[in-house]
Amino acid sequence: MTAHPHEMADAVADVAAEPEAAELRQIVLATHNAHKVEEFQAIVAATRPDLQVIAYHGPEPVEDGVTFVENALIKARAAAAHTGLPALADDSGICVDVLGGAPGVFSAYWAGHAKDAAANVSLLLDQLSDIGDPHRTAQFVSTIALVVPGDASSESVVEGRWPGRLAHTPAGEGGFGYDPIFLPDGQEPGSERTVAEMSAAEKNAQSHRARAFAELTPLLEQL
Repeated sequence: MTAHPHEMADAVADVAAEPEAAELRQIVLATHNAHKVEEFQAIVAATRPDLQVIAYHGPEPVEDGVTFVENALIKARAAAAHTGLPALADDSGICVDVLGGAPGVFSAYWAGHAKDAAANVSLLLDQLSDIGDPHRTAQFVSTIALVVPGDASSESVVEGRWPGRLAHTPAGEGGFGYDPIFLPDGQEPGSERTVAEMSAAEKNAQSHRARAFAELTPLLEQL
C-alpha cells in the first residue's frame, strides 16, 4: 500500500500548514542523526499528525548485526527499553548491484569508522570509476523496526526500496549521505537529478524511508 509520490508530497505540505495538534503521542526514533529525525518527522506527519517523533538521547547499542533487519531491531529494542516509549529504528544504506549489494549495512562506514559521508561517496565513486551507466544500478534500502514495550509488547519490521543508479560525480546541496550521487529511476532522460538536487518534500514523498513507512502505517494503528 505505497502512496504515489505526488500524494505524499501534498500530504506533507498540508500537514506543515496545519496548527500543531493539541495532544501528541510520542514515539522515539532510535538515532543520533538529526537529518534522519527531520526526515522521519515529515514522513510520519504526512499520515499520522497525532504522532510526534522525538530524538533518542540514550546510549548507542553495538550494531553487530549483519543485515538491515538485525541492526534495526537492535536499535529499536535499546531505545524502547531506555525510554519506555514505542521506538522506531531505521537501518538503511545503498546497495550497488555490481558490488554484490555492497556497501549495504556498511554504508555509513564504507571509508572507515569516522562515518565521513564525503569520504564514503568519494571511495564508492572511485571503485566504480570504470563502470558504465548500464551497470551502475543501485538502490537505497530502508528497514524500519517498530518495538512497543510494556504489556502490549510487540516487534514489527518493514522494508522499502528505492531503485536507481549512481551518477559519475556528486551534484546538489540537499540531503545527506549518498544522496548527491543517487539518480532515482522514473525520471525524464536528459533532465535527471540526484536526490541532493531535489527538495525535501520531493525526497520524502518517494524515498526508501517513505516506502517503508507506507508499509508500517497500518502497524502504527496499535499505538
